Amino acid sequence: MLRLATYNVNGIRAAQRRGFAGWKQRCLPDVACLQEVRCPYDALPMEAFAGFHVAYDAGELKGRNGVAVLSRTPFDAVRVWSDQAMFISPAGDARMAGADELSVPDYPLARPLRSFNHEGRYVEVDLADQPLTVACVYVPKGDSLLAPGIRSRDPLTDEQLAGVQRRYDRKMAFLAGFSRHLTRARRAAHAAGREFLVVGDFNIAHTRLDVKNWRPAQKASGFLPEERAWLSEQLSPRTLVDVVRAAHPDQDGPYSWWSWMGQAFARGTGWRIDYHLASPQLARRSARAFVDRDHGADERVSDHAAVVVDYDL
Repeated sequence: MLRLATYNVNGIRAAQRRGFAGWKQRCLPDVACLQEVRCPYDALPMEAFAGFHVAYDAGELKGRNGVAVLSRTPFDAVRVWSDQAMFISPAGDARMAGADELSVPDYPLARPLRSFNHEGRYVEVDLADQPLTVACVYVPKGDSLLAPGIRSRDPLTDEQLAGVQRRYDRKMAFLAGFSRHLTRARRAAHAAGREFLVVGDFNIAHTRLDVKNWRPAQKASGFLPEERAWLSEQLSPRTLVDVVRAAHPDQDGPYSWWSWMGQAFARGTGWRIDYHLASPQLARRSARAFVDRDHGADERVSDHAAVVVDYDL
């Protein structure tokens, strides 16, 4: 059984202070994919990764983004969109890996993604002990003024409106390129005899079941019709399967994100924006899928909760 978790930690240094180590001990993942690590290489809290092989792309945007894959067993290959990443051993030894140590896919990066290749948004690994490729992604939020759960009541200035449009256009460009990338990565894994799994924070809630207050959310970034349609296009019984939704077909949620503001967490006013999207055969091997929600608001490690699936491999 392989337990794999995806977790937007909202800053690894803050998450470590809030109890990330305790979460690892409680959840016991074999593989953990992290988003919004938000830490430069030289400031990483190495104790957060103890016992794991780690591949980390911090990106170049200070205090933003950053994705990592942690695995109890080594990697056969690591691929990122930039030309470097950090490798960390279970003993805490860290070294920078340049392009000569990173695996190069036999397909080009989709053109719309090339402007994102320095942002630390994607890392993909081949596990050494399983015929499985795991990709970890952090999709742009889009409009920060209309982020999930937040709506501005005040009229926007022309400058603010222009910013909204830029962020919207940028997210949609990412999605267009990422659709092509997913197809290429999935087919490459299949050609190599591997199952394919992409996990992470997609910053999109797919259906009404995925947002507690879905009616007012329909005009908010993360629940726009075109974003939801994009996610629908990625899913089918022959391409990628939403593993958690397949396990909980009629359930509200299970939500994985709650605003820090107000009583959203206590009231269960959440969004489901963190996913496991698996190749069909791998999806059929899902034995259990759940959101590892913190018990109380004062125990929260992040504004997200880990989404965990046990795969019977």
